[in-house]
Amino acid sequence: MPEKDKLFWLFFRFSGRVSRAAYFLAGLLLAIIQAFLLYRFTLVPEDSSAGQAWAALFWFVVLISVWSNVALSVKRLHDVGRPGIIAAVLFIPVISIVAFIALCLIPGNPGPNQYGNRPNAPAGS
Repeated sequence: MPEKDKLFWLFFRFSGRVSRAAYFLAGLLLAIIQAFLLYRFTLVPEDSSAGQAWAALFWFVVLISVWSNVALSVKRLHDVGRPGIIAAVLFIPVISIVAFIALCLIPGNPGPNQYGNRPNAPAGS
């Protein structure tokens, strides 16, 4: 699978499994991108067109990040042998932080499971 396809799978698809390290690093990357855009937004005057552009870009990235965080969490849950629907707890404010930390610490199933043969790959590969 080409690298571009792997990145698209990692951030936007729900099939397969993802390891603790990949889950943490991908989540960290999303958080850094959001923080950078928020920082840039705070540097420009509030009523300027540049401020509106940074705000629009920030909210666009937040929407993409929500999807990506859910996709990453579903694959992480698959790695520990749990159904992806449990990722719905990410929408509960305080529990989402606890869930992220737990998913970073809980080891995945060694070897194949019903969601894939190995971590960091789509199901069926």
